[in-house]
Amino acid sequence: MNTDPLNIVVLISGSGSNLQAIIEAINAGKLHAKISAVVSNRPNVKGLERAKSAGIVTHTLDHTEFESRAAFDQQLMRTIDQYQPQLIILAGFMRILTDDFVAHYNGRMLNIHPSLLPDFKGLNTHQRALDANVSQHGVSVHYVSNELDGGPVVLQALMDVQTGDTADSLQQRIHSLEHVIYPMVIEWIAQQQLEVIDQQVYLNKQKLTSPAKWINNQLFT
Repeated sequence: MNTDPLNIVVLISGSGSNLQAIIEAINAGKLHAKISAVVSNRPNVKGLERAKSAGIVTHTLDHTEFESRAAFDQQLMRTIDQYQPQLIILAGFMRILTDDFVAHYNGRMLNIHPSLLPDFKGLNTHQRALDANVSQHGVSVHYVSNELDGGPVVLQALMDVQTGDTADSLQQRIHSLEHVIYPMVIEWIAQQQLEVIDQQVYLNKQKLTSPAKWINNQLFT
């Protein structure tokens, strides 16, 4: 078991509820990591307040002040790299990243997406799931690639869609699942249990033929 805390930087754009879940998992001793910095592309969001309350260094890089997406990403890289993180966590970071940025952190950047990928990439996932009349919905933790909401999927939490569900009710239930499985995957990396080789996920040295599943508070691999 690895004893050094995993050095991470978290990128946010909004309320930072997943950031809060990660902070709480660290404080509870369930996640052996240290958040060196939190970076937001939007000023004055609640996630920045959460970070400051936890004593974490924060940076705001307002993307509207940059002349191009590439210029923003270059400054974001400079900001991140001063902390030499082992892992970059996208926690509600609402930016499409350039290929250069993704390549720079290849194999070191995770995202969480509110659908069972590859279904419903992009935005408005909960309403789209309802419109498609699916019986199950969920959330996916995946490594970031040049493809939007692409990259190897590590873990998915599944739940049944209930009669009378709305996009808001689905979102609330999905959020509760996000707060469980995101710290879980980060801890796998902290304990050197997870690796990706040639776009294939290995957990405890075992190749996953499909993403691990979290169903009714149980893990299936």
